[in-house]
Amino acid sequence: MTKAKLDSEEQELLEAYESGEFESDLNADRRDYFSRAAEETFKKDKRINIRISSRDLEALQRRALEEGLPYQSLVSSVLHKYVSGGFKDISAGKSGQRTR
Repeated sequence: MTKAKLDSEEQELLEAYESGEFESDLNADRRDYFSRAAEETFKKDKRINIRISSRDLEALQRRALEEGLPYQSLVSSVLHKYVSGGFKDISAGKSGQRTR
């Protein structure tokens, strides 16, 4: 595993955490808010079935392997990013052209 490059602020935070000097300034209400948000983000309580081409499935599986996660998790992540506005349609501004 390679170590990530940290800027000076990140390095300072890491050292404070590792030495036990780090103290969070989150109050209990804010901590509860973040805890609930995290639980809702990762809760997977629905199942779907879709039909896709074998070529697309193989490409998804290859990409997931490169990322080091199960392909279903990759698909779920992509869908989540799309519906939450994390993906932008780069072809939308190209004079009405559609990509396939």
